[in-house]
Amino acid sequence: MPGSRSTYPSKALAVACVASIAVIFGSAASSASDNDSIKIAVEGAFPPFNYLDTANQLQGFDVDVAKALCEAAKLKCEFVIQEWTGMIPNLLAKRYDAILSSMSMSSERRKQVAFTRKYYDSPSVFIVRKGSGVVSTAPEDLKTVKLGVTAATSQEAYAKKFYGAVSTRVFHSSPDLYKGLADGSVDIILEDKLAVYDWLANTKAGSCCEFKNGDIKDAEYFGDGAGIAVRPSDTQLLARLNAALDTIQAVDTYDTINAKYFPFGIR
Repeated sequence: MPGSRSTYPSKALAVACVASIAVIFGSAASSASDNDSIKIAVEGAFPPFNYLDTANQLQGFDVDVAKALCEAAKLKCEFVIQEWTGMIPNLLAKRYDAILSSMSMSSERRKQVAFTRKYYDSPSVFIVRKGSGVVSTAPEDLKTVKLGVTAATSQEAYAKKFYGAVSTRVFHSSPDLYKGLADGSVDIILEDKLAVYDWLANTKAGSCCEFKNGDIKDAEYFGDGAGIAVRPSDTQLLARLNAALDTIQAVDTYDTINAKYFPFGIR
């Protein structure tokens, strides 16, 4: 689920659905040694950042950034599709080597993993149906409406902390959350701004709805942007990914990927 997948990791070791897909890329793919081969986890269910297209192929901003980083770092990379709540547990269990899936760098996550520098940033925001009559998003003004959030996200954690008195429905995924808003199952949702932007701007269903009030930024819950997560012991991989990130941002590679998905900069 959005600019970052501002989602808290599950505190319980969730049973995750891990699927490796046959996409191997990177400029060193034909001659990479074992030390130059890594597996990168993505959720595959968070458009426009990462998703499966009609041909069941991974697409999205995160995917394109991953490919560019692997080429710049001369890494042979393979995608692994990972259900969201198992992301960090399965990284620590060494089922893959990095997470590049719009993961916000919250203080809670930093206790478990090491992050690169941010590769994009986005606030959270409330969204309502047009003409809903919702004027204020202050907690005391939402007591007569139903709020929607996505499970295991920082938005859910934020809502529990600051909107505990508001009736709240938790959805399994971002697409389910958006559908719930559109069909009236909930009256207002809290979501990552960039994640929901594509739905609002580019889908017929999303034309029902609009942002309400200003951006919400809270480093404790939403972190300091989206970063690439690795195990704390993998210091060489961390340095290599940071160097590759510097490379693609110094030339037009990053900006070209940015422009493919958003009409504004998201660094």
